[in-house]
Amino acid sequence: MHLYVIRHGVAEEAAPDQHDAARPLTPDGEKKFRREVKGLRRLGWTFDRIFTSPWVRAKQTAALLDPLAEHDPEETILLAQPPTRELMQLIADTNADHVAIVGHEPWLTEVVQWLALGDPHRDTLVLKKGGIVWLQGIAVPAGMKLQAILPPRVLRALH
Repeated sequence: MHLYVIRHGVAEEAAPDQHDAARPLTPDGEKKFRREVKGLRRLGWTFDRIFTSPWVRAKQTAALLDPLAEHDPEETILLAQPPTRELMQLIADTNADHVAIVGHEPWLTEVVQWLALGDPHRDTLVLKKGGIVWLQGIAVPAGMKLQAILPPRVLRALH
């Protein structure tokens, strides 16, 4: 399996009394992520399945991946919380070769650390907004190898 761990694009700051889950992408954040998608297309990347957090900015980011996807993104609350065995099982049980998950920090780096290292190592990985980590292997703790960490500026430069 190729697993692409994608942090949502740049989002608006929270307004007073606004729940964090309701923050949308900024217009500039959406524009920048669209350019990243063009870069991914140049790399020839496509996704058989996309799982996304139900939070607005992650759903918007996942929707922008539509030109690279075979199916609409599937929402799961498991990507809006610290990683659990249930999330790892969802990823492992996916019958697809190219799977993307779209969510939030610090939880996404914890997923990467579980899958690549076997347990989380705080502050060892930086995943910028719109950044992507590419893993390959079996979706079990320490069963995947880190293939690339792609900062958003690199992806935008490819378009």
